[in-house]
Amino acid sequence: MEIENQAAGAAIVPLPMRRAKFAIGQVVKHRIYPFRGVIFDVDPVFSNTEEWLAQIPEEVRPRRDQPFYHLLAENAQNTYVAYVSEQNLLPDETGKPVSHPQVPHFFKELKRGHYVSRDRALN
Repeated sequence: MEIENQAAGAAIVPLPMRRAKFAIGQVVKHRIYPFRGVIFDVDPVFSNTEEWLAQIPEEVRPRRDQPFYHLLAENAQNTYVAYVSEQNLLPDETGKPVSHPQVPHFFKELKRGHYVSRDRALN
């Protein structure tokens, strides 16, 4: 009974949330690997599978307590969706459009290096 009372009185302290450094529609590039993309969603902290995280070598594995970004990404050969930690992103200053085929689904146009979100009705 005493253990239950102690547990009931214990407060859950949430981890502090960091404000995302990058915005939806912003074009970014990877700090190490040769790809770039446009952000279409942001997770305030890591929100993928343990299997995904375990595939990254431990010496370069990102911290979980930071924003993670969903990108419509491209490299010299392919387009794909990437999930990247904030620590591994830099602004892309080229002003060039991202050639991913799903860009028109999320965005209307590129203005001054930033994509304008497409208004979509919520279901």
